[in-house]
Amino acid sequence: MIFMLLLFMILFPAAAGIAVSLIPADKISRKYRICSYTAILAVTDIIALLSLFRDDKLRLFQLAGNLDLYFYLDGVGKFFICPVLLLYTLICFYAFAYMPMEGREESFFAFYFLSFGAVLAACAAGNLITLYLCFEFATLTSMPMVLHERTPDAILAALKYLFYSLGGALLGLLSIVALCYYGQEQANAFIPGGFLGSENIRERGILLKIIFAGIVGFGAKAGLYPMHGWLPAAHPIAPAPASALLSGIIAKLGVLAVLRLVFFSAGVDFLRGTWVQTAWICLSMLTIFMGSMMAWREKVLKKRLAYSSVSQIAYIMLGLSLLNEGGFTGGLIQLAAHAVSKSALFLCAGVFIFTLGKRQIQHLRGLGPVLPVTFWCFFIASLSLIGIPPMGGFVSKWHLALAALNNQDIYHAAFTILPPVILMISALLTAAYLLPVMIDAFFVPGQKNNNNININNHSGETRKPSALMTAPMMILCAAALGVGLFGSGLAEIIRTAARGLF
Repeated sequence: MIFMLLLFMILFPAAAGIAVSLIPADKISRKYRICSYTAILAVTDIIALLSLFRDDKLRLFQLAGNLDLYFYLDGVGKFFICPVLLLYTLICFYAFAYMPMEGREESFFAFYFLSFGAVLAACAAGNLITLYLCFEFATLTSMPMVLHERTPDAILAALKYLFYSLGGALLGLLSIVALCYYGQEQANAFIPGGFLGSENIRERGILLKIIFAGIVGFGAKAGLYPMHGWLPAAHPIAPAPASALLSGIIAKLGVLAVLRLVFFSAGVDFLRGTWVQTAWICLSMLTIFMGSMMAWREKVLKKRLAYSSVSQIAYIMLGLSLLNEGGFTGGLIQLAAHAVSKSALFLCAGVFIFTLGKRQIQHLRGLGPVLPVTFWCFFIASLSLIGIPPMGGFVSKWHLALAALNNQDIYHAAFTILPPVILMISALLTAAYLLPVMIDAFFVPGQKNNNNININNHSGETRKPSALMTAPMMILCAAALGVGLFGSGLAEIIRTAARGLF
């Protein structure tokens, strides 16, 4: 039973979530359905937390040749699982209050818990082929949440998300097949430091091209420019809880796949100083800059936050592309800081839609006194994305800048200076597109008698954000501050997880 803990962690939320969602409405009240979903969350969280303190390995069956469906929760997997549990739990409670406005709650929560199991499986994947299967399943189970409104725009956005993710994953599969071929038996499990050595030098040219194809392919899920198009299409149309998950967790599966491909399969030494590293750094910096510029010009709040995610997730990719311990540490701290900060911002945007029916940024002017808690949460989360101390975003950017400046392995000196410069420019642009939302809300007059308006949405129904909506936002803001205050401890945890990679 103990060795099946990993399997239970993956299958239970998916199976239980579907089972509860399929119960007809005349057989169970909404109250009891919500209680059932809460119980599923609690059991899944407990199982996952127990798994963090164990060193279990699970081989289910042989897929092909010497490749097994294999699960093993190592240090990196355990690190990824922590924000997954936090966000899926908090956002679920938020969705209990938000989704009645959207309708079709049973359908939403069925795919919510299906994707929960798929993401947990991706975190626990023990080899490349298992990771690929879980990656694809996470895409397929999260796509219906984008499709939730079932309007023509929603269908188009969902298809765009699907094509970008599946198309990129096919490039990733090309890399996986090649690495499994050259790695032979070693490719059946992740190896810290990788398994491509001197015996593969003769094939290095073709292997570098194939590995770069994998970085670009899985990078499409993470929004690497110019493969970022699905994010600004999917986020504005998806319900706010789905947007928070897509940006906070699901898009980062692309980062996880690239990390496993480079650091646990190919190996840092195989790529360091090559054109692949140079191209990866350039692509990451370009994405940071372009994402910030597009966010700065955007007027729809959720679309602005989507472009912001393009930029902020590229910070993680930049840290990984430096191929040193400092960049790896800064990238994973950025992953944690961005997960909680950006999810908080999307939940704030959901409150604006839920209570006021407002999607355009200019329509939020003067509304600070109407929703003070929401706007203050928006402000605190924004400070983290900008990189203001002592927030988590500052700690991650500090590590990234130092990692670039101290990197002596890059053959061109410009790549030690350009990353900190790009980080500074992006921070200024982030401040330019996030802080005015707060300033205009409290210091710029809005519509006449704004302070006395009734809080209602476009349908005229009076709605106020309940504690189920405000509490998750506040907890996520506190988590963003916690990442900053306890950044040194978090960095030490990451270094321990990265042992053997460099």
